[in-house]
Amino acid sequence: MQMQGVSMERADSVVSGIALYTVSYYSQGLRVKAALAVPEQQLAEADREGRQLPALLYCRGGIRGVGQVRPERISQMAAFGYVILAPHYRGNEGGEGRDEFGGADRHDVYAAYEVLQQLPCVDRERISAYGFSRGAMMALFAAMECSDLLSVVVWGGVSDLFLTYEERVDLRRMLRRIVGHPRKQEEAYRDRTPLYRVAEISCPVLIIHGTADENVGVEHARRLAHALQQHDKPYEIWLADKASHLFKGEELESYTRRMFAWLDAVGERGKR
Repeated sequence: MQMQGVSMERADSVVSGIALYTVSYYSQGLRVKAALAVPEQQLAEADREGRQLPALLYCRGGIRGVGQVRPERISQMAAFGYVILAPHYRGNEGGEGRDEFGGADRHDVYAAYEVLQQLPCVDRERISAYGFSRGAMMALFAAMECSDLLSVVVWGGVSDLFLTYEERVDLRRMLRRIVGHPRKQEEAYRDRTPLYRVAEISCPVLIIHGTADENVGVEHARRLAHALQQHDKPYEIWLADKASHLFKGEELESYTRRMFAWLDAVGERGKR
């Protein structure tokens, strides 16, 4: 599979029937990397029927070694019949540059969207974005900048970086180093806070959040929902009672299934 400026290398599969690749591509002149998961059986069926597969642009959370892309998770998601592309962001997994926690590194997501558009197996009209934790900032900005994005899902997502600084004392040192202090570098925090730009989102938004999330408080979900409602944007909010930041077991499986059913429904509506 040859695409200009993009290289793909097969990686070891962790889930039967799901092919994994390491993808290298350019973002603002930097060579960055992403993980790609492709459901082989669904792809073969789609080829026989002369159709393409929907895709999900997976925006990871955390920074550096925290919240890395897990091959198991993107493979489980791909099993729902979606091509999953997960940028590691610049400065991670051997990629050039420096992770800016929602700054210029958001362009790594926009460039990954363009990679998905070039993949011959992907239906360009059915590409959605998913953001977990810090990745919600990246996914929401993608919904603003990538005009043909079908929908966006934010799960346990950061929507207000000012609030993150308040509630996560343990992250303040990292935030001051990368972003600055919210009082001294207010514009840098505003620039990374999607709430101020939700008017630019034109696709449906699904918000999933645990009410007992200790890493990203549920107030992030409520503020995002309120902002979307104020601008008359289509959205749904699913609050999981007593769930923490990392859903587990049956709860994780149930919400993942519901999420893909929602994505499928949005895709079907888009065809009409």
